[in-house]
Amino acid sequence: MLLTTFRRDGRAVATPVWVMRDGDALAVWTNADSGKVKRIRNDGRVTVVPCTMRGRPRGRAVPAVAEIPGPEQTAHFTELMQRKYGVQARLALLGSRLRAGGSNTVGLRVRLTD
Repeated sequence: MLLTTFRRDGRAVATPVWVMRDGDALAVWTNADSGKVKRIRNDGRVTVVPCTMRGRPRGRAVPAVAEIPGPEQTAHFTELMQRKYGVQARLALLGSRLRAGGSNTVGLRVRLTD
């Protein structure tokens, strides 16, 4: 999925992310110190659109709102990712742990507003 967040000056920043379904919302797993997390803390307004692995949009962008649940939810997002992406997710999680330890990731919950 292509997740577009917005800088303080309103400029859009699009980032391809791994996405999972979490009930009536979408879940994204990312590094806690990433730019998208900083932008979402400032303004939860985002857009989402299906995309290729390289981030090429495959449809129409839809408005949404993103939130950063507490750290206790990170394990839930990690489980969702492992269920959907299997070995690829396990390798990504291992790489993240080796680079920054286990506390440098966060889940994002995205709810469509359209």
